[in-house]
Amino acid sequence: MAELKEADAGQLHQEDVDIKREGGDAPSAGDPAAEQAAKHEAAADADTKPSTTTTDRHISIQTKLEGLEILVDLDGAGRKSCPLCPEEKFKACYSHKLRRHLQNLHWKVYVEFEGQRMCICHLPCRNLKPSLSGDQAPGRHVAHYHCVVCSVTIARKTDMISHLKRHVNKGETEASYSGNSDVPFEEPAPSGQAYEIMKELGTNVQLLPNHTTPQKSDTYFNRKMKTNRQLVFCSLAVLAEERNPLECLDAFGATGIMGLQWAKHLRNAVKVTITDISDTCVKMIKENCELNHIRAEGGSRVPRGPDGTSSEAKGVSIATVEVAKMDANVIMHLRPFDYIHLDPYGTAVNYLDAAFRNIRNLGIISVTSTDTGSLYSKSPNVTLRHYGCHIVRTEYYKELAARMVVATVARAAARCNKGIEVLLAVALEHFVLVVVRVLRGPTQADESAKKLRKLVHCQWCEERVFLKQGNMVDVSPPDTLPCNCHGSLPGKTAVQLGPLWCGPLFNTGFLRRMLSAAVQHSMDDIQPLVKTLICESECTTLKSLVHGPSALTNQVECGVVIKTLQSGEESGPADQSGKRKTGEESGNVVKKLKSDASLEHPSFYYSIHRHSIKGMNMPKLNKFLQYLTEAGFRVSRTHFDPTGVRTDATLEQFKSVLTKYSVPTYTNATATQTSVSMQKTV
Repeated sequence: MAELKEADAGQLHQEDVDIKREGGDAPSAGDPAAEQAAKHEAAADADTKPSTTTTDRHISIQTKLEGLEILVDLDGAGRKSCPLCPEEKFKACYSHKLRRHLQNLHWKVYVEFEGQRMCICHLPCRNLKPSLSGDQAPGRHVAHYHCVVCSVTIARKTDMISHLKRHVNKGETEASYSGNSDVPFEEPAPSGQAYEIMKELGTNVQLLPNHTTPQKSDTYFNRKMKTNRQLVFCSLAVLAEERNPLECLDAFGATGIMGLQWAKHLRNAVKVTITDISDTCVKMIKENCELNHIRAEGGSRVPRGPDGTSSEAKGVSIATVEVAKMDANVIMHLRPFDYIHLDPYGTAVNYLDAAFRNIRNLGIISVTSTDTGSLYSKSPNVTLRHYGCHIVRTEYYKELAARMVVATVARAAARCNKGIEVLLAVALEHFVLVVVRVLRGPTQADESAKKLRKLVHCQWCEERVFLKQGNMVDVSPPDTLPCNCHGSLPGKTAVQLGPLWCGPLFNTGFLRRMLSAAVQHSMDDIQPLVKTLICESECTTLKSLVHGPSALTNQVECGVVIKTLQSGEESGPADQSGKRKTGEESGNVVKKLKSDASLEHPSFYYSIHRHSIKGMNMPKLNKFLQYLTEAGFRVSRTHFDPTGVRTDATLEQFKSVLTKYSVPTYTNATATQTSVSMQKTV
């Protein structure tokens, strides 16, 4: 019986050698040259892929040119065939021609992966594609590559490179994938060598090798979103000053970096819940909790002591975080929260209804949208499908995107009989962040719905104006614009965009308290941004901003009375006689501030470069802001555009001031030519 097994093993080994020599002259089994070639081939395979057998790897995958030449006995006499080309494509030739063919074609046309070359293969490894008549079209299976990881055949080189990147993002390399195919792939053990550890705002998180690819990664992490995370943190810190403890939700945890920052810095003021639908993400979040000495409710893998507490983290845990594997819509329907942050990959419109369903009164919802293709009018059909808005590309496209997201949030809140107060709306880099306060009641919902209006935009001069509220139809919408493009230019010049949010995008009191929180937690990166937002909300060019306790005095947000730190002289609202005002009179003050809040900063902005005059040198931006201020207009810079100017002046007035202080470009050239001619004359 043992002799039969040995004979069968020897026969299988000989069949493997014959397969490797397919397309060439197969020597006999007793030929010493064949045995020597088989030994060299086995040695080359062992050096290249030690964890796999020879039959696991295709002959087109080699580490050295000698590996290709070993496939054919180039030292022997006679004609030989190419091992990677069929006979009808490359006929048998002598050794010197075959060596040149292998070097110039197969070895040079390759895809490299971890030191291994996947050479171009012309063998009939792929299935032929039938033609329209039903016959198999010859020549369609040639020129392909064999993947070194999964052995799939791909025709184009660029597709193979993308295919290998997907393997890397999934953590699948040849070393980890080359074992038995029946064994599922397991992630490496959590250790400092297997994972990359990143520290942000005093919080450590472990990152998988595929953390930069959101399409294929569950634990996606983007370093460029640091500004977004800090703005969200400051908004939560401001809300924590009003009431605590807060029940806050990070609906899309991924690595859990945002929720861990909340718990680590705000401690007992917040009760953080981090959710994700992926098992990999939940596992990673719990590991990151242990890395930051934060106890994760829902089971920790750290051994527990006899009293039920963690033996390692006992007395060391600085906070507690609830980690749950649950869909975001489900947990928002089941439980109420004070603060909800939505940051899915792409648009967040699918989660707004659930977010407003159980949010508590005067709570805050922050929404981060990263679908810039639909927000910046690159995909108008997707914009109409997701946001129900019609937009075109304009000079103020970033603010247009922010107002479109706020309008979508307002409609979702109105469906739940809730209104919104916009605290913050920014568009930076590749995301749009909107932070709103929720005001319960149908009256508040009606007030918010009234701020959704159409925008009339001139496509020639880019003047814009919101349509007035009412049901009357204007038969000539271009006449509503201040510009005269409709009369001076033939055809239609104006389009209707929206519906968009026409109310204010910033709350000055809230931004000042965000600046105070940024200073308190040493967030130096976003302090200049928050100062710019404060100036933009007040439509002023004031540079010096106070961020101490005195900045919190007399700060009243729209519709919300907030406790603020006040000095002894300003301990309360007082009249001329020095007596405190009654509650009814204070309520009237709040209503007055609420009615005047919509007039605090003008809608949209103008780009000084977009409206520059040909042949004229424009003044510097800071000088131009000063000229507009001297002309009696309110002006400020905007974070949406570094060359943008937010002002209450119309486009015609804006251009008149720009023309007045612009200098012709030929003035310097004429003066230079005059001086040169005078020197020649002398």
